[in-house]
Amino acid sequence: MAFELDDIVPFGRSYDEYRAMFALGDNDAESAILDCGGGPAAFNAGATRRGGRVVSADPLYRHPGAAIARRIAEVLPEMERQLAANATRFCWDRHPDPASLVAARDRAMQIFLADFPDGRLAGRYLPARLPHLPFADHRFGVALVSHLLFLYSRHLDRSFHLRAVAELSRVAREVRIFPVADLDGRRSPHLDPLRRHLDGRGLASEVVTVDYESQVGVREMLRIASP
Repeated sequence: MAFELDDIVPFGRSYDEYRAMFALGDNDAESAILDCGGGPAAFNAGATRRGGRVVSADPLYRHPGAAIARRIAEVLPEMERQLAANATRFCWDRHPDPASLVAARDRAMQIFLADFPDGRLAGRYLPARLPHLPFADHRFGVALVSHLLFLYSRHLDRSFHLRAVAELSRVAREVRIFPVADLDGRRSPHLDPLRRHLDGRGLASEVVTVDYESQVGVREMLRIASP
């Protein structure tokens, strides 16, 4: 069943946050990159301006930009309230308080909104969702998944994770997922069974500590490489 726009809580991250979350280097920038489930993130716009090749896939993109903009405006006050109520669970080194964090997220989402019309026409934003993606095998060098798999472990079961990662490994030679923690900041219960499943399929995986920490103690990314 497709989510309606009212069900979506857009909270897009910046190009620099993507670089840190996924430990992206110059060699990665030369690859075709899939941003899967990125929502209103600024990564596609920022990478495109720098000459990168990024395709973003998310069911959000079936909605017009004006509707997405309205939804962003609706949810930001509630996001600030929730951040303030749970302040001890977040790091405040990059942003001193909830208001400044929300303002930074809003700036990133405004970059997305400015890029979205032309990007959709160019095929850089496609309304697709896991576990079925409309791409050929190994279409991408790297697939990125930000704040979707593992984070929502109570909502997306183990079977979904297995099918989603199998599909990502089909369309990309390398998959990077951040974070590997759930909403409570604990390692997802799906992580170890998933890694055992990958090992049985001949797919190497490793948990990597990255230079990014928004939620306290959450600094790990899963990297999966095809043979």
